[in-house]
Amino acid sequence: MDLSLVSILLSALALLLALYSIFRNTQQAPPPSRPSFESIPLRLQAYERLVLLTERIALPNLISRLNQPGLSAVEMKVILTENIRQEFDYNSTQQLYVSPVSWDAVRNLKEQNIMVVNQVAASLPPQSTAADLNKKILEILMSQQNGALHEMVAQTLNHEAKKLMQ
Repeated sequence: MDLSLVSILLSALALLLALYSIFRNTQQAPPPSRPSFESIPLRLQAYERLVLLTERIALPNLISRLNQPGLSAVEMKVILTENIRQEFDYNSTQQLYVSPVSWDAVRNLKEQNIMVVNQVAASLPPQSTAADLNKKILEILMSQQNGALHEMVAQTLNHEAKKLMQ
C-alpha cells in the first residue's frame, strides 16, 4: 500500500475520531449553569481568541503565511509544526474560560494538524521541497469529504459563544 495513501487514511481516521469525540461530548454535556454577568465578557473574549487561533493554525492559512521559496520539505515541516505549537501555547490559558468540549476541539485540531504535516512529510522523498510538502498537504485537505477540521472547530466555538450570549 502506498505510504501517502496510508497517511491519508490515518488522517481521515483521526479526523473522524476527533469529530466523534466532539459531538459525543456536546450531546452528553449537562446544561451549563448560568455564568455570572462579570464572567461573560471574559468568556466571550476567550472564545474569540480561540476562533482566531483556529484560523491561524488552519493548515491552508499557515502555508500561505509561512511559505518561503527555497526551503526543503523538512525545513517547512519544522516551521509548520513549531508555528502550530507556539500559537497553541500562546493561547493555552484560554482553556480556563471555555467549556471542556471547546478546549478539546482546539487541542484535537492542533494534534491533527501536526500529525498531517508529519505524515505527509514522511511520505515524501528526502530531496522534496517545501512546495512539494505544501502542495501535498493542500491536496489531502481538499480531498476530505467531511470538510476541513478547522471549520468544524470554529463552528463548535461559535455555537458555544452564542449560547453565552443568550
